Amino acid sequence: LTSIDNEILTVTLNRPDDGNASTDHMAVEITQIMNTAHEKARIVVLTGAGDIFCRGRAGHGRIPAASDDALDRRRNSDIVFDCYASIRYCKIPVIAKVRGKAVGFGCSLASVSDITIAADDAVFQINEMDHGILPTMVLSSLIDRGSRKGINYMVYSVSEVPAERAIAYGLCSDIAPSRDLDAKVDALCAQMLKAPAIATEGVKEYLIRAMTMDVPSAVDYARNLHAVFNSSSEMKRK
Repeated sequence: LTSIDNEILTVTLNRPDDGNASTDHMAVEITQIMNTAHEKARIVVLTGAGDIFCRGRAGHGRIPAASDDALDRRRNSDIVFDCYASIRYCKIPVIAKVRGKAVGFGCSLASVSDITIAADDAVFQINEMDHGILPTMVLSSLIDRGSRKGINYMVYSVSEVPAERAIAYGLCSDIAPSRDLDAKVDALCAQMLKAPAIATEGVKEYLIRAMTMDVPSAVDYARNLHAVFNSSSEMKRK
């Protein structure tokens, strides 16, 4: 489900009877939504219907590869890789609002978002190893988000990690009592919308690129963006 209110695009995984497990078609749709979100909104809020964020991928909703050829299998896997990339490179900030479980694909969606606000009873889990799956899809979404120690522990132990520990691992930003989660995210969005659009977009643009640069290059990039953005007429608009 999608809705827009006050320049905020809310994207809701809407399969609550199955823990909001994502089909491949849903992943494709998320990719399309994220790739065009900046045309209609300033912030994306990604959440799940009901009391679970996302329990992972739905086995019955997977599009089969054309063959067992390695290239065909890689192209088929791009459905998920492209979905993660659409959130990482979305031109506007993406906030994940997490209730209940965020497992596998759901953990990736929550973690790859720019900001993740979780209910105090939320749990994060990477359980692919329990199913005999090398979890490189999930790992690709966490590589620039979580700590190596935390990711290793979650992958090998397949343990459910509470929100407080997910913050320590770098996969979550803040926690709110479940009853206050909506208000917490609403207040964050309201604060972000006080800034000019070019500023919120500029922060995202900088962090997408600077985190993988060497330090001198990242500083030079900041110097250039600072001059260009802060002198623009758009920064002066109220």
